[in-house]
Amino acid sequence: MTQYPLELELKFQADDERPLDELAHAGELGPAQLGPASTVDETDRYIDTIDLRLAGRRWACRLRTRNGRTVVSLKGPAEHEDGELVHRRPELEGPAADDLEPSHWPPSPARDLLRTMNGGLPMVERFTLSQRRTERSVQMAGRQWGLLSLDRSAVEHAGRRVGLLRTVELELDPSAVAAGLDPEPLARALALVPGLHPDPATKLEHALDLLELKA
Repeated sequence: MTQYPLELELKFQADDERPLDELAHAGELGPAQLGPASTVDETDRYIDTIDLRLAGRRWACRLRTRNGRTVVSLKGPAEHEDGELVHRRPELEGPAADDLEPSHWPPSPARDLLRTMNGGLPMVERFTLSQRRTERSVQMAGRQWGLLSLDRSAVEHAGRRVGLLRTVELELDPSAVAAGLDPEPLARALALVPGLHPDPATKLEHALDLLELKA
């Protein structure tokens, strides 16, 4: 078992705009009620050392800037068996800044782990996602069990746009899962939305595929 907190998600990829629009206006998702939709713009910068030390460990580092605040997220190797509904991966977060030098960020366990992983080498930007995200709470019996995110993410590299990702993610509250929440009805409801498909890959993996195709 990992020593770090786990991120638990249901992940789907959309063929076009229609599934995202449908979920933005739906009142329910299977047995759950959906809260009001809130949309925000954010920028995700994926960084690593020039020799990809984090990637070599199967970890990723993301700097997310939203409403003037930047947060670093370190995400470990995903665990997703064939046929399994929930994607699990270790995740550690902390405050950061636009500066790519971790020593300039406020102290946090995430910063400490990154400085250990990068071996003191400078961090460089691999690519950026300019993202418009619509979020809705997922509730049952008056309790919030998760957060549904409807994302339109423009993949940008070296000042040019190389593609667009349309994704749906349902991040589950780990305490709810520990208390017995069964994610299967929620996953089944998402899979029934026309144009939406279970996604075994991360945004990082999709973006790197696009960059390779455009190279």
